[in-house]
Parts: sequence; C-alpha cells; structure tokens
Amino acid sequence: MADRIHPRDSPLTMSPNDSSEMPLKPLPPFSPEKPVPPPGTYVIQIPKDQVYRVPPPENSRRFQQYARRKAGRGWCRSCFCWFLLLLAVFVVLIGITGAVLYLVFKPESPKYNVTSFAIKGINVSSPTPTISPVIDVSVRAENPNDKVGIYYGKDSSASVYYSDILLGNGAIPAFYQPSNNVTVLKAALKGPAIDLTSSVLKALRNGEKKGKVPLKLTVEVPVKLKLGSVKTWTLSVKVRCVVTVDKLTTKAKIVSKDCDYSWKPWW
Repeated sequence: MADRIHPRDSPLTMSPNDSSEMPLKPLPPFSPEKPVPPPGTYVIQIPKDQVYRVPPPENSRRFQQYARRKAGRGWCRSCFCWFLLLLAVFVVLIGITGAVLYLVFKPESPKYNVTSFAIKGINVSSPTPTISPVIDVSVRAENPNDKVGIYYGKDSSASVYYSDILLGNGAIPAFYQPSNNVTVLKAALKGPAIDLTSSVLKALRNGEKKGKVPLKLTVEVPVKLKLGSVKTWTLSVKVRCVVTVDKLTTKAKIVSKDCDYSWKPWW
C-alpha cells in the first residue's frame, strides 16, 4: 500500500512564494521544416522604415517633368519679383526727383486769355446761305515763373465753333517763352465753304441784333518746360474758351469770355 502524501507536501503544489524556485518547462525542439500554410489571402504588415520601393519608369519620368516645371516656375517668379522691385525703385526715384524740382523751381501754371476776334467772310444779311469764314484770333499767354521757361511746339491746333458747326481751324506758331514773360499769340483760322441752314442763319441774325453771338474756341499745344538746363517730356496744354462777340465782322468786340485750361501728357 502506497504511502499517502499530504497535498501541502506534494512537489506539484507550490505556494505563490515559491514561484522563483519553479523549474522551467523545456521548449520543444525547433523544426527546420516550415509548415506549409493553407491556401488563401494573407495580409502582411511591415514597418514603413523597412519598406524600399523602386518607382516604375513612367513614374520616374513624370517626377522629372514635374521637377523641371517647378524649377521653371521658380525662375519666372523670381524674375517677376525683381521686375516689381525695380519698378518700385524707379517710381520712388521719379517721385523724389519731381519733389526736388518742385521745391527748387516752384513752378506755376501759365495763364491764357483771348484778347481779340476779327471775323471775315460771314454775312448773315446776304440771301446766300454759303459762308467762307476767316477768323483772326489773339491769345494772351503769360508765364509767371521766375525759373521756368516754356517751349511751345509745332503740332498745335486751334478751332472756332458756332454751336456744333466748325467755322475755321488753324495752328498756333511755335516759339519759346522765357520766364516772367507775356506773349500775344495770333492765329488765322480758316474754314471751307459752309452751307448754313435757315435755322442757323436765323439764330446768327438774332444774335447780332442782340449784340451777343456765342463762339467756342479750343486750342491744344504741345509744350516742354525748361527747368534750368533740363527740358521735361512733352506735355499738352488744352485751352477752352466760350467767347461772346457783339457782331461777326472785323470790328467785333468781345462782350464776355470764360476760359479754362488743362495739362496732360502728350500722346
């Protein structure tokens, strides 16, 4: 009869305090033969830092084209930025130069005024409605500047209208006006043969009876300013005057006049 062993004394029963003295169970021997997995679909997860990919040739060519295009865009963007920078510098320099010239020369606008109208070739009492007007106009130009001269160019134009009818046109002679100078410009404005309607003839006759015939004079002249020894670029002076005369003869007198003028680049 076998001896009875109390479970407390059995080698197979251990207390938690004796876990460190528990013998390890040996692992089964490693089999060099790999088991064949059953057929099916498998998902293999590999860390990204261990993945090495070689792009296909078409992707490589596409990447090279993209890289070239990106480099070209960068070059164009750089050129455009340089252009904007140079343009800003140029504008700043022009502004500084203009401010310095203004402070040094203190330019003032010239003054223009119509002094006389002599009208020939218009006889509203004649039964013939055809007229061939010739109008001699005198314009007073004053340069009030102390250090600025004015060059009046050749390509000028002057025209006289009654209502919307062109009576004559011509040009102002070219000349140089020094500082602190007053010059009277004279121009002969000639028109072609004009057939006036009965309503226009009637309006001209009524105007002469009342001693008030309104005419419009426009003058446009290219000018250059002389600032010391420097000439500016070409500017355009445009003078517009509404002149009322008492009659349409060589002895016409100016009853009233209202003139204004403007400056702008000549192009």
